[in-house]
Amino acid sequence: MPAAQRISSRNARFQVWQATLTNRNKRLRAGEFLVQGVRPINLAIEHGWTIRTLIHDAERPLSRWAAELLQTQRGAELVSMAPELLAELGEKDETPPELIAVVEMPADDLDRITVGPDFLGVVFDRPTGPGNIGSIIRSADAFGADGLIVTGHAADVYDTKAVRASTGSLFAVPAVRVPSQREVMEWVSAQRAAGTPIVVVGTDEHGEADIFDFDLTRPTLLLIGNETSGLSSAWKELADHLLRIPMTGSASSLNAANAATAVLYEVSRQRSHSFKTGGATGS
Repeated sequence: MPAAQRISSRNARFQVWQATLTNRNKRLRAGEFLVQGVRPINLAIEHGWTIRTLIHDAERPLSRWAAELLQTQRGAELVSMAPELLAELGEKDETPPELIAVVEMPADDLDRITVGPDFLGVVFDRPTGPGNIGSIIRSADAFGADGLIVTGHAADVYDTKAVRASTGSLFAVPAVRVPSQREVMEWVSAQRAAGTPIVVVGTDEHGEADIFDFDLTRPTLLLIGNETSGLSSAWKELADHLLRIPMTGSASSLNAANAATAVLYEVSRQRSHSFKTGGATGS
């Protein structure tokens, strides 16, 4: 294994990495974020994300997985770190993580999202909870979505809570941050002009139809609103259709991540049924 730089004090490099955990501006300035866990790190590598640095415990024997990773990721800098410092970066009070990867952020470019005849994308407008972003990315991955777009003044896709909640799906599903709905609709218009008739669909308790009764087998961009205030009036006006999620009981609404999951499941169900029967589902 190549020789690793050792860090045993809270030096400047350690402080930069520590700041990326809680300080969004410093994370953006550095253009990197921290990842831990076997599955997330493996998925980052599998999907071609750039691993800048691999940090491992200076005192604990390496597992076979960690040893092979340090051996094979030749482009990454290797750092051995005192366990108490590694525990701080891992945000754990007891056992430090075996390995932390410092991963480079990709560009916020909508062209990272692949658009084809079966396109399914999700817009999350002005989310306040990074955990909800990660949860929606996880559901998007599970139900075959091509990407997530986060719009407006929002929590950060690369916040530690978002990365952790995605359980590695962040590396499989492109998640792109854009300032407003204008950039999204310009991108949608370009896709339509190129031959993909994307339908923009929002959810609203006063929607025109239940999600079960609407044809979601077409190329679809699903709009999910802010956790507290729902979809903005601007997005409601831009949507081609507003649909209801039918609910019983005393609950009047679902939280954003649950609502997204419900609709993504219905899209997946309709498309699976359509594929099996060779037709579309309805109006």
